[in-house]
Amino acid sequence: MVYNVTSCLDNSAGAYPDKIAAADGQAALTYGQLLDQARRIGTALAGRLDGARGKPVFICIGRWVECLPAFFGTAASGNFYVPIDPSLPDRRLAEIYATMKPRVVVTTRRDTRPLPFPGAEILSLEELLLTPPDEPLLRRIGVEITGENPLYCIFTSGSTGVPKGVLVSHRSVLNMTEQFTEAFGLDHTAVFGNQAPFDFDVSVKDIYLTIRTGARLEILEKPLFSSPRRLIERMDERGVNTIIWSVSAMKILSALKTFETVRPSHLRRVMFSGEAMPCKVLNDWMRHLPEARFVNLYGPTEITCNCAYYPVDRAFDDSEALPIGGAFPNTQVFLLDGDRAVTGPGEPGEICVAGTCLALGYYNNPERTAAVFCQNPLQTAWPEKIYRTGDLGSWNERGELMFLGRADSQVKYMGFRIELGEIETAANAVPFVSSACCLFDADREQLCLFYQAEGQDDKGLIAALREALPRFMVPARLYWFERLPENRTGKIDRAALRRDYIEQTIRRN
Repeated sequence: MVYNVTSCLDNSAGAYPDKIAAADGQAALTYGQLLDQARRIGTALAGRLDGARGKPVFICIGRWVECLPAFFGTAASGNFYVPIDPSLPDRRLAEIYATMKPRVVVTTRRDTRPLPFPGAEILSLEELLLTPPDEPLLRRIGVEITGENPLYCIFTSGSTGVPKGVLVSHRSVLNMTEQFTEAFGLDHTAVFGNQAPFDFDVSVKDIYLTIRTGARLEILEKPLFSSPRRLIERMDERGVNTIIWSVSAMKILSALKTFETVRPSHLRRVMFSGEAMPCKVLNDWMRHLPEARFVNLYGPTEITCNCAYYPVDRAFDDSEALPIGGAFPNTQVFLLDGDRAVTGPGEPGEICVAGTCLALGYYNNPERTAAVFCQNPLQTAWPEKIYRTGDLGSWNERGELMFLGRADSQVKYMGFRIELGEIETAANAVPFVSSACCLFDADREQLCLFYQAEGQDDKGLIAALREALPRFMVPARLYWFERLPENRTGKIDRAALRRDYIEQTIRRN
C-alpha cells in the first residue's frame, strides 16, 4: 500500500529509471536522477532541521525542473514544503514568512535577490545536492510518515487581501491521483504540459499525476504564452498530449485566434479549472481540436485541487453556462442553505464538500479554519468534517451541478436578487468581448461591468446584454480595457478593479 508520495517516486523510479520524468526549456531529469537528488536533499534537510518532523521548508525557486527534487526531498526529510515564487513583492513574502516562520529556505545560486526572511537559514540547492544520501535514515523517516502528515502548504492568491496558507496532507494528494488516474485513463504514456506556477494548486495535479503514473512533465515557460506559435511548436516537439490549464490560459490562445494558423497535433486531453469557462472559448477549442476530450474541473485549493468534474458530452451555445458536473469518487459534494440541504433543481445553495480530499486547514489560523472546516450539519451522530466553499451552486434538470458564483457576489438590487456571474456569462457570450467581470457599487447602487475587447463598443455591448438579460440586470456603468488586470494566478483581479475604479470614484466624490 502507498502511504505517502515518496513511495510513488520510488515505484516510478524503479519501473522507469532512465525515462525523463520532467523537463523545462533548459534541463531535464530522469526518474533515477530525480530520486537520487530527492534523497540527497532529504538527507541534508533532515540534518539541518536536527531530525525535526512536520516543519515548513520554503522552496524559493522559479518554475524550473529543479523544483521537483526540492519538493520530494523535503517530503523525504519528514517535513512539508511551501512553494514560494521569488518574484513576489517583499510585502507579500514577508506576510507569508510571518505566518510560517520557517527555519530553512531553499533557493539556488542563480537567484541572488535578498529575501525578507529574517532568522531563516538560506540554503542553496547546489549545496544540498552535495550531501550523500543516508539510506537507513531515509527508510526510518519513510516508515514514520503517515498519510495524515502534511505534504505542502500553498497560499491563496490573496484576492481578498488576506493570504491563507492551505495545508494539504499526503493522503489527500494520493486520493487525488487515484481519482484522476481512474476517471481519465492516465498512465505512463501521458505527457503533461504544465502551465500553472508551482505555488498555484493547479500545478499539484501536473506534478503528482506525473510521478504517480510514471508519465512525463513538460514545464512550459511563461514567455511561451505570449507567443502562441512557439508554445504550440514546443508542445508538438515534446509530444504533449495532456493539459490541465487555468481557464485564463485557454482564453489567451482563443483571443489570439491561435488555432486558425497552428494546432497542437498530439493533444488528446484538455482539462481546465480556476474560473467559469465561457462556452464561447470552449467551443473555439473544441471546433479546432475535435479529437480531444474536454473536462471542466471544479474545486478550491482547500479540497486538494478538485472535487467535481464534467466531461463535456454535448454541444453548448455560446450564451450557456457550462456544468461543473458531479463529484469524484470518494468525495461528497452537496448544497446547503444555512444548515438545510438543498436538493431541488434550480434552487441555489452553498457548495459543500466532504471526503478524503479536504485539506488539513489553514496553517497557524485556527479561527479561520474552524469557520469553514466544520461539522456536517446534516448528521450529528459522529464527527464528520466538511468544507464550506463560499461558492453558490444549483442542480440542473439533468442532475448536474451548476456554478453560480461566489456567495458574496449575490447582490440585492432594485428589489431583485442578482447573481453577478449570470451577467458575466451573458457578457462573455458577446462575440467581440474576450473577458468580462461584473461588480456591484453598493454606495451608488449600480452594477459595473468591466470588459476586455480589441476596441471599445459600449453601445454594442449594452444592446447585446439587453437581448440576453432582464432590463434590471443590464449594468449602468461600463469600463473598457484592452487587457483586464490579472492577479498572478491569471484570474481577473477583482480586488484591484474595485479599489481603482469603484472605491476611487467614491473617494473623489
